[in-house]
Amino acid sequence: MARTPHVLVVPYPAQGHMIPLFEFAHLLSTHAISITVVVTPKNLRFLQPFLSDDDSLPLRPLVLPFPSSPDIPPGIENSQDLPKGSFLSVMRAFPALSDPLLQWARAQPHPPTAIISDMFLGWTLDLARSLGIPRLVFYTSGSFAVSVVHSLWLNVPDRPADHATDELFPVPVPDVPGSPVFPWYQLSPIYRVYKESPAGSLEWLRKIFLANVASWGGVFNTFRKIEGAYLDHLSYRPDGGWKTWAVGPLVPHWEENRVAERGGCSETSVRDVVAWLDGRDEASVAYVCFGSQAELSDEQVAALSAALETSGVAFLWCVKQKKHGGPSQVPEGFEERVKERGMVLRGWAPQVLILNHRSVGCFLTHCGWNSTLEGLAAGVPLLTWPLYADQYMNEVLIVDQLLTGERALHGTNPVPDPTHVAQALVRLTRRDCEVRARSQAIKESAHLAVKGGGSSYKDLVMLVEELHQMAPLNNSEGENGGCTHTMEGSDPI
Repeated sequence: MARTPHVLVVPYPAQGHMIPLFEFAHLLSTHAISITVVVTPKNLRFLQPFLSDDDSLPLRPLVLPFPSSPDIPPGIENSQDLPKGSFLSVMRAFPALSDPLLQWARAQPHPPTAIISDMFLGWTLDLARSLGIPRLVFYTSGSFAVSVVHSLWLNVPDRPADHATDELFPVPVPDVPGSPVFPWYQLSPIYRVYKESPAGSLEWLRKIFLANVASWGGVFNTFRKIEGAYLDHLSYRPDGGWKTWAVGPLVPHWEENRVAERGGCSETSVRDVVAWLDGRDEASVAYVCFGSQAELSDEQVAALSAALETSGVAFLWCVKQKKHGGPSQVPEGFEERVKERGMVLRGWAPQVLILNHRSVGCFLTHCGWNSTLEGLAAGVPLLTWPLYADQYMNEVLIVDQLLTGERALHGTNPVPDPTHVAQALVRLTRRDCEVRARSQAIKESAHLAVKGGGSSYKDLVMLVEELHQMAPLNNSEGENGGCTHTMEGSDPI
């Protein structure tokens, strides 16, 4: 007789949310836990590198059609394809999966014993309650940012009437360690939309985040060396009812093939990127990337290209195609002028592989949490250029708390001074810079955290043990079907 947990994993359909959760699901599947991952047809490709024909690693997809909604244009693959400003449409549409998931779960010979779902899918708490099982939140932000976000939704601060349009109005967060203060424009855009909409019109949005606080606990892609104070803060509650597990960094350094496969397509092969990096001196290259969703303005691109050109530093710049038509944003003639020391990579970049290459000296980043953690785990100094969401909070962690980076922006102007950026690139690609020494120490801590006896390893073991404890005793294994499940519905996209 053995206890076999069966965990239903529900990701939010954006690349930066799916991939770390798939990493975690894969990790759980190596600990005798049966995993079913909900995925839409076109997003199945992101899960594919984690699937195995080996029945001893029982991770299987449950393919559901992307929910239809009048707010979502036809042909949308995931939230990254939505027109700007339509982000909330997917959050509003995805609860339509609740009834199909409830029916599926009740029909299983080995029904789920727990749900792990993304921080944007608070409705899965009601699904878990209907099934009589716990729901865990998987956070794609760090615990510092989540501490701030929890405080916002619990306490609902606002600007006074006489400052109703003041984007610089300071908002203190006194119940978070260190009592940080953020100007209004640096708060979560989802929270700001909620506060700036007619009263009551977006109350469903607040309920999503309050459901996170009401869940069993949170799983974080972080490690205690860098965010221990905030993990402790989140896990403290008078009733003892909210747990935290820090299981990161969820970065597969040791599996190069899977690192290369994470993500999407590029005009340049991984082999050519690595060959170009191989030809550069140690710690001499500035890697520039703004993630999978961000689009820079023409003014920001002009400032960045001027900084790269005048710095004299070798660089690898990952440039995204504009989402809704138009060429990628590279100034005319730029590539020809810098071709001896710069590479422009269009499309997806094998970021983990790049950051861990010996020639990369610094990382100019938008401070998305995945990029932040990947940069820290690689021991690379960070030049921070936040754009929105939790990125300003991550910048505070990087620059002010961990001292592993510098700011590209000063003041409120979203367009940096090219001279300042160029000088920072030169400083951070010096092998003897102080920031590099601190970054390397963080890298060592990150690697130790996931090894046997490390803090993240211990948290993972504790979570696995709790999941096994709650599983029913059974005589057979693999009762989740051992195959890909597909459910019919609206046209798959």
